[in-house]
Amino acid sequence: MSRTCNSRVIRANPEALYGAFVDPAALVEWLPPGRMTGSIQTFDGRVGGGYRMSLLYPEDEREFRGKSAEREDTVEVRFVELTPPARIVETIRFASDDPQFHGEMTMTATFEPRGEGTEVTLLFENLPSGVRPADNEEGARLSLEQLAARFEA
Repeated sequence: MSRTCNSRVIRANPEALYGAFVDPAALVEWLPPGRMTGSIQTFDGRVGGGYRMSLLYPEDEREFRGKSAEREDTVEVRFVELTPPARIVETIRFASDDPQFHGEMTMTATFEPRGEGTEVTLLFENLPSGVRPADNEEGARLSLEQLAARFEA
């Protein structure tokens, strides 16, 4: 089973950071890694609910690697556990015709107070075979960077 884990201490309280994971307007601002952009088609912020989000690669990117379309990754996310402000567990499926991206991976986000901030940890388990762990780690690192910028600007 393939897994990755990233952590970052962000100067914000756990409640605010947890809130950025369950607010569709906030998600589209910080979650798409790097220069990607995002849009949410549906959102239901309850256990058993979730969201459908498209992550779009920049127009000038030369390397096409979209999982759902040439320049797009679409994910179906289901909330398995919502324990404010400490923990979120969600399952993620890529909308893809490529069997390498089929299956359900799990992301566990935890929020632990650390001094004047909060350590946010993203643990991904059961990555589909088409998702390189190094790419997943880099994407999570970039997303955490953007989450930090949202609160530390």
